Amino acid sequence: MNLFKSLAGLSEHHKPRFMALEIWKYIGPGLLVTVGFIDPGNWAANVAAGAGFGYKLLWMVTLSTVMLIVLQHNAAHLGIATGLCLSEGAAHHLPAPAARFVLGTAVLASISTALAELLGGAIALRMLFGLPLWLGALLTLGVVLWMLFANTYRRLEKYIIGFVSLIGISFVFELSMVHIDWGQAARGWVVPAFPDGSIPIIMSVLGAVVMPHNLFLHSEIIQSRQWNLDNDDIIHHQLQYEFTDTLVSMLVGWAINSSMILLAAAAFYSGGVQVSELEQAQNMLTPLVGSAAAVVFALALLFAGVASSVTAGMAGGAIFAGIFKEPYNMGDIHTRVGVGLTLVLAYLIILVIPNAFQGLIVSQIVLSIQLPFTILLQLYLTSSRKVMGKWVNKRSTTVILSVIAAVVIGLNVLLLWDTLGG
Repeated sequence: MNLFKSLAGLSEHHKPRFMALEIWKYIGPGLLVTVGFIDPGNWAANVAAGAGFGYKLLWMVTLSTVMLIVLQHNAAHLGIATGLCLSEGAAHHLPAPAARFVLGTAVLASISTALAELLGGAIALRMLFGLPLWLGALLTLGVVLWMLFANTYRRLEKYIIGFVSLIGISFVFELSMVHIDWGQAARGWVVPAFPDGSIPIIMSVLGAVVMPHNLFLHSEIIQSRQWNLDNDDIIHHQLQYEFTDTLVSMLVGWAINSSMILLAAAAFYSGGVQVSELEQAQNMLTPLVGSAAAVVFALALLFAGVASSVTAGMAGGAIFAGIFKEPYNMGDIHTRVGVGLTLVLAYLIILVIPNAFQGLIVSQIVLSIQLPFTILLQLYLTSSRKVMGKWVNKRSTTVILSVIAAVVIGLNVLLLWDTLGG
């Protein structure tokens, strides 16, 4: 999509000279989604990738982010053009059994996501204050429920932008404390590698970046603004600005995810240190780069845990409400049940899992297994003229989405083969 060419064709009151100021009205939805893929699950996957394989798996962050930009923009495209989120679209346009299956697995994916997010917040509180996991997760749950039940979309967007900014600043500080081999990093970003034993970690990185609940969430946030009720010029205008928001936000996420791997590679892999849990990573940072870096690491993890728990709860509420052909609305019982189901069940699972770090890794693998169903649903809806009308995907977009679906499914087959000892 040629952004500048498209903007040049807009009506007089949307000339490009207003873009610099007007774009700020549209920043928010993309960053709300971004926090979902710089969450504690990403921390576990990225620390494991960097500590175990150095810079060799950075390419997976690049590939995942490219796929994510295409998928998130396409999900937002559905919301802008139709006024429906993915969940509502499935309920309206799929046979009932198929819709229930896809949305049921999506709810499970949201619960898996929330598990990782609450667990990350709990691990951070244990790092900082020595709290037991059950108590830290409960405190995180309480804060998240308050944020969701007491605030609007717009206010939540402001909170999330603040959290993302703090996390980004934290990693800039962390990276300034270690020596990065930028030559190896540059190669790692663009050259695919599959070291022995890396498939589960590659899949967890994929599941931690391209997350099914984020696709549902992005389409929901966008459709809530009901731009589909405006005229065609306005819809086209929104699509351009939304793409800019998505592109910038996803690149911020790429930078933060890359920073996690870079930090682990420089601090742990180079010294042959194997990391089996996030608290071990924090403890190892103290003698290597100082206590301040270890505290910043824990604080950034806490910010990530709280913020991403909010978006996981929102996604769960949106998906559950969509089953009843309703949009996300915290004043509605179905949304409230969906939010509560997602977060409370995730908390209860935390109480019984034996290993927190492995719980984070497994949660990301669960996401990657569900992901093909969500991608195929999105591909079907946005490629259907009956659903999209004149805003249906171009043939080239359908081909790209199909290739992404094939890559994701192929990686899942590799994961299954590796798991079964193939």
